[in-house]
Amino acid sequence: MISEQSVKEAGKIIRSIIDEAGQVLVGQKSMIEKILIGFFTGGHILLEGVPGLAKTLAVKTMAGIMGLEFSRIQFTPDLLPADILGTQIYNQKTGSFSTRKGPLFSSIILADEINRAPSKVQSALLEAMQEKQITIGEETFSLTEPYIVLATQNPIEQEGTYPLPEAQIDRFMLKILVNYPVKKEEKEIIRRMSVEFNYHPKSICDGKTIMKLRKLAEEIYIDEKLIDYIIDIIFATRQPEKYGLDKSLIAFGASPRASIYLAMASKAHALLQGENYVKTEDIKSIAYDVLRHRVIVSYEAEAEGIKSEDLIKKIFDTIETP
Repeated sequence: MISEQSVKEAGKIIRSIIDEAGQVLVGQKSMIEKILIGFFTGGHILLEGVPGLAKTLAVKTMAGIMGLEFSRIQFTPDLLPADILGTQIYNQKTGSFSTRKGPLFSSIILADEINRAPSKVQSALLEAMQEKQITIGEETFSLTEPYIVLATQNPIEQEGTYPLPEAQIDRFMLKILVNYPVKKEEKEIIRRMSVEFNYHPKSICDGKTIMKLRKLAEEIYIDEKLIDYIIDIIFATRQPEKYGLDKSLIAFGASPRASIYLAMASKAHALLQGENYVKTEDIKSIAYDVLRHRVIVSYEAEAEGIKSEDLIKKIFDTIETP
């Protein structure tokens, strides 16, 4: 188990990051913390919400605070894989090919409105996200850590969008739902926009600091009973009848990647809370973001208006807390 002093020192950096982000973003502390969980685990993040909820601003702000190379890719229906990966260019004078690297070679990738692009382009992200490498022609390039993809998408009901392939959506550690601000927050947003607001976030840390915090998050202690608790949660999505749940409501359960991500995210959440060990509350706090895009509801559940969040809540209500 890591020392309390190490967690305290990490806490100072974390608070500085959150405070600096708060200078730009209004009322999005939960989203900021969950983005930090992505940085502290190396997990990619999908942000979903209607246009105008500062999803893009949040990613740009965090990139500035982290002091990392940043690329924004606007996904559109006419985008091609080469537009994001890069391509080989033929030089007539030398008779050889040279590689022009695409925007995916930055440390932080903002894939803006990812569900507006065709599946061919979405799939082009897979190798970079999973293998941390990119292949152009016959040449493969390794990507340097930290490397994280933060994608934004509008809800599927919005016109001109379509779902991400299941294979790709499973690569995202967290799917964060971004909600409307409350009245007090919206008033502050209007106040800021009514004057010349041109705050540029300061760089709080760098790649080395992020990797140190990631190493620290890995070393957060998690008890064997809590690991069994995580496994029960995941297996309840695959074999609901064994846990007294209605099998007809779940079409597909969570993959083994969900177990790994839930344990990793719980450790990072504990670090954010200033703890050097995982509590049950850490698992419950982050489980919805880890599981909502992995628990696929059946047609029967959709007809009854049941969402994946409702099923996850039922699982928590059913499984005994250690």
